Amino acid sequence: MSKTQKSIQKSTEKAAKKTQERKVAITVSHLSKTFKLPTERSFGLKQVIFNRLRGIKGYTEQQVLNDVSFKVYDGEFLGIVGRNGSGKSTLLKLLSKIYTPTKGKIEIDGSLVPFIELGVGFNPELTGRENVYLNGAMLGFSNQEMDAMYDDIVNFAELPEFMDQKLKNYSSGMQVRLAFSIAIRARGDILILDEVLAVGDAAFQKKCNDYFASLHGKQTVILVTHSMENVLAYCDRAILIEKGKIIEEGEPAKVTEAYLKLFNLNS
Repeated sequence: MSKTQKSIQKSTEKAAKKTQERKVAITVSHLSKTFKLPTERSFGLKQVIFNRLRGIKGYTEQQVLNDVSFKVYDGEFLGIVGRNGSGKSTLLKLLSKIYTPTKGKIEIDGSLVPFIELGVGFNPELTGRENVYLNGAMLGFSNQEMDAMYDDIVNFAELPEFMDQKLKNYSSGMQVRLAFSIAIRARGDILILDEVLAVGDAAFQKKCNDYFASLHGKQTVILVTHSMENVLAYCDRAILIEKGKIIEEGEPAKVTEAYLKLFNLNS
């Protein structure tokens, strides 16, 4: 073995050892998810029994995820990419415990804050302040914990003078800023984001970009996105899902290239 080969081998072994020593925040093992889709309407109990006697299920099974396994390490910024319908959003909902797996298991070490749709749970008849605490309660935070986070959320959203106004009086941009600020300033160990990186005007987007750039190694983040620019800018590692399976995993540049090949967009 040449000196160059020995150097490469040593470097590879060192990197592997470093990975093994890192704390694992999330372990996904042989995860599968199947949905039952109705194919015909059943009119009453009699028809249901008749259909079953004839061997008619009344539904078809759609497998959205098939034997997916991966790990997310503490402090890692992981990107999950894939075409529409590939299963990536279903994966996030499984991680967020919105769905339950058909097979496999998910192990999470730490508190997880999911933001899959910004503003879900907002009540337009409540004030901005009340909505902050309402969303916090939905995420499992106590009033005392939200008290500690409140100023950070409001200051990041740049809405201190509007917090005692009803949400229905907010512009759409103000509502998005508040929702996004709750998402990123809520102090969980693991943050899950689904296509919600860039919101608001150019100045607020720059603020968000600067914030995410500062997160490396400090917080575990999982981002589902169609933006390869975001993958390359923020992610330490990425996963490409196609037809419910992981077909590429590793360096963002490698995963981006594989993603673009699906659309024949790579030069």
